[in-house]
Amino acid sequence: MAKGDKSAPHLIMKDKLISLPEIALIAGTRVALGAGLAFLVSGKFNNDQRKGAGWALFGFGVLSSIPLLATMLTKPAISERPLVRVS
Repeated sequence: MAKGDKSAPHLIMKDKLISLPEIALIAGTRVALGAGLAFLVSGKFNNDQRKGAGWALFGFGVLSSIPLLATMLTKPAISERPLVRVS
């Protein structure tokens, strides 16, 4: 490694292509998780409505995230490069 080279050879950045529908699905699961959590901590509805909606949305967000995560992790990388520190 040359003097002043701040690359960390043990850290690799992997680039992967993600389609627009995949990004929308990821965003949708984050929205469901957030909305479910918001329902669980809010006091706007009666207790049964709030808990039912909150747990349903939260559960949907968690369960739908699992296959999306598996898909993203198993996608082949289109390129790999060393991660460079900026500091």
